[in-house]
Amino acid sequence: MTVLLVAAIVILFPACLLVGSVDIPLSEVAKILVGDQGANDIYRVIVIETRLPMALTAILAGAALSIAGLMLQTTFNNHLADPSILGISTGSSLGVAIVMLLFGGVIGTGLGSYVSVLTGAIVGAAIVMAVLLAFSTIVRNSLLLLIIGIMISYLASSAISLLNFFSTQEGVHSFVIWGLGNFSGITLDRLPVFAVLTLLPVLLSFALCKPLNALLLGTRYAENLGVNIRATRNWLITISSLLTAVVTAFCGPIGFIGLMVPHMARLMFRTSNHSVLLPATALSGSVIALLCCWISSLSPTGTIPINAITPIIAIPVIVYIIINRKNIFYFN
Repeated sequence: MTVLLVAAIVILFPACLLVGSVDIPLSEVAKILVGDQGANDIYRVIVIETRLPMALTAILAGAALSIAGLMLQTTFNNHLADPSILGISTGSSLGVAIVMLLFGGVIGTGLGSYVSVLTGAIVGAAIVMAVLLAFSTIVRNSLLLLIIGIMISYLASSAISLLNFFSTQEGVHSFVIWGLGNFSGITLDRLPVFAVLTLLPVLLSFALCKPLNALLLGTRYAENLGVNIRATRNWLITISSLLTAVVTAFCGPIGFIGLMVPHMARLMFRTSNHSVLLPATALSGSVIALLCCWISSLSPTGTIPINAITPIIAIPVIVYIIINRKNIFYFN
């Protein structure tokens, strides 16, 4: 299955470079990627400045959101847990809404604007996860904790609605466009920042495979194995929040990927071992995100919002997973 996922990435990545409002021949894309000076200059600008960063962003964002979803599902022992349902994405959105609607109205092109939006997203996600972590020390029932996350999400959504109501028309328009989600908002010079901020937490998550596997056995068994439950949960929540906040800040609140992809990985690899499941989830998330990126570029009139595509892909998968949950959730 790993080979198939890698092959899918190899196929979808150049496919994302070919399609868009301007169709570019495969031969021209190949020349541009190898640095051939004979390539068309207009095509070169389109591929290097727009489509290449968009495809790379999709790979990184898909992996980040998927890993965040997997870690949250394991942490809270709830297969419906993901950044959006638990309120992390909404908290990030609230932080961005405060920055955009109260302190600027639109996302600027300068470094300061990106830093402020990123800071707002991280702080918003951190506050939500701090509240969830505090409740997790009191509430042991995962379903109740999930309900608390949903309530926090509703409160954050209410605050966003109030900010939209009192904001300017320009600010509301900018925030709505940002909230639709897209992979095309990161330019080539911003891509290294996004890559570092996503890859570092992803690498940290791979160091937590053993504690994640121990949590599958239950809290008491994990403690008997020497796992510090509180410290492990703090790390998992922090990494998940950071991944969600970074992707939300740069790409908007993209839904369903964090919920759907971990279950797809379990189904394809038939295992709950995180040593296998973490890389499988990262690859699967990149494939799904690249697929969404390719579909979003098919419209000749402009890029289709990512959040208009992910439910179409995710809902049939989730329904299938719910129907067959006994055969999926308890793999060895």
